[in-house]
Parts: sequence; structure tokens; C-alpha cells
Amino acid sequence: MMGNFLFLATEGGGVGLNLDLIETNLFNLTLVLGFVIVFGRKVLTEILSERKATIETAIKDAEARQKEAASALDVAKKNLAQAKAEAETIRATAITSATNAKAEIAAKTAADIARMQELAAADTSTEQDKAIAELRARVTSLAMERAEAQLKGLLTESAQTELIDRSIALVGNK
Repeated sequence: MMGNFLFLATEGGGVGLNLDLIETNLFNLTLVLGFVIVFGRKVLTEILSERKATIETAIKDAEARQKEAASALDVAKKNLAQAKAEAETIRATAITSATNAKAEIAAKTAADIARMQELAAADTSTEQDKAIAELRARVTSLAMERAEAQLKGLLTESAQTELIDRSIALVGNK
């Protein structure tokens, strides 16, 4: 087995070169495997341990994020339910307000129409009263003109003198 080194001491006391590839490769492979097993075990174990720790950390982080996401989803669902309830309340309030406003507008419109009818009737009555007053004034004026015309025709100078004397006598007796 001593003859397996690449540079081996020859039997004659010198150093020689072993050119048998199969013998030297097996020996070299054994040496490399021995070094890998002895020294590489620690390095490989450390690398695998680090990788295992990294994977465990990544899994824990992913689980934590998943829990946070589930929690956020629950909160969002609750907020959505509250928003839907609030929206329904606002909608119902808006419908009620619209109905009340419609009723108020209808009542106000009816009251305005009644007031306008009253004003129109009052304006009509006022116009009618004005027209009647005008007619009375004209009738009175015409009656006075006719009466004066008739009096002028009926009253002669002697009748006027007699009327004046009677009027003076009536005033004097008082």
C-alpha cells in the first residue's frame, strides 16, 4: 500500500513516480473522501444547519404573515359589515328624509296655492269693489248732472226767488 502514492519512495531508496492511474486515482479518491468526511462534515453540517435555520425562519415569518393577513382579513370583514350596516342606515334615513321633504313640499305647495287663491279672490273683490265704487261715483255724477239740468229747466227766476226766500225764513226761524 505504500506504493500507492503519486510520489513514492522507490524500493532502492529513491523517490519515484507511480504512473498507474487506476491505483493512484483510487488512493487519491480515498484521501479526498477522507478529508471531506473529516473536515467537510463540520462545514457541511454548519451550512446545512444555517440553511435549516434560514428555512425555519422563513416558514415562521410566512406563518406570522399569514396569521396577520388572516387577522387583517377578519378586521376588514368586520369593517365591511359595519360599513354595509351604516350604508343601509344612511339609505333608510335618506328615504325617510326624502319622504318627509316630499310631504312638506306638497303641504307647502298646497298652502301656497290656497294663499294665492285667497289673494286672487281678494284682488278680485278689491277690483270688484273699485269697479262698484267707480260706477257709483259715475251714477252719482250723472244723477247730479241730470238733476241740475232738470232744476235749471224747472226753476225759473221767480221760483228761484221764492225758494231762496223760504230758505232764508227757515234759517231765520231757527
